[in-house]
Amino acid sequence: MRGALTNIFLLAWLALASAVALADAPPPVMLANVYHAGEVDLADYWVSEKYDGVRAYWDGEQLFTRSGNRISAPDWFIAGWPRIALDGELWAGRGQFEQVAATVRDAKPDDVAWRKVHFMVFDLPAWPGEFTQRLAALRGVVEKLALAWVVAVDQFKVADAAALDRELSKVVDAGGEGLMLHRGSSLYRAERSDDLLKVKPYLDAEARVVGYIAGNGKYRDMMGALEVQRPDGLQFRLGTGFTDEQRRHPPPLGSWVTYSYKSLTAKGVPRFASFLRIRSSAEIAR
Repeated sequence: MRGALTNIFLLAWLALASAVALADAPPPVMLANVYHAGEVDLADYWVSEKYDGVRAYWDGEQLFTRSGNRISAPDWFIAGWPRIALDGELWAGRGQFEQVAATVRDAKPDDVAWRKVHFMVFDLPAWPGEFTQRLAALRGVVEKLALAWVVAVDQFKVADAAALDRELSKVVDAGGEGLMLHRGSSLYRAERSDDLLKVKPYLDAEARVVGYIAGNGKYRDMMGALEVQRPDGLQFRLGTGFTDEQRRHPPPLGSWVTYSYKSLTAKGVPRFASFLRIRSSAEIAR
């Protein structure tokens, strides 16, 4: 009986969501805060891998980046997708961010490159229930779609902080970026909150390139460090994390880069800051 009622409710919701999903631009997405051990009850959360790809939103007709830029996916990639909103990540495997970002940036889709991409779906924005309920519906939608490149993200529970640390180590040791925590009782809210938390072995943030510091020694005639500025105006240098090629051809002035760091000094300066990547025009933030 419960299954029959769930199916009826799902069909009614699909009809409603299909009408809502065809807006001119995708609605804002749910954004994550940073997890700090001891500040939340882990029993309330589902755990999943944090995929190092490009955040993507399917509005029922087209794929968009987080900022609303349309993604030129091949017709075969999105053929048969439901006319409902799906929130997820375009992902080409651990450590393959640059590959998937380049694929997404192409105005003319490269079929060969797109064959390596999966849409990792982690939420149904228009579903009216709590995340635990949305998760059950999401699995049903993806299963019905039956496409190898559309995957419902694996969500699981952990017993405590020690178990979470073990899962984090497992993912990072295998080349992954980290974990995500999603509060089971949360509604889909297009804002940053503790309903969604990212768990990483390091912190990261974005800054704008405002200058270059010349290299010396082995980096003579190359860029030695970037002078960057955070959104709050604080300036500091990024001198590590670059390949030789990136030092020969550094990120252009005015571009945004993502960097990692361990903590902040008393003055708010990132400690052990290291370059990660240029922030893509595909709007990679998650």
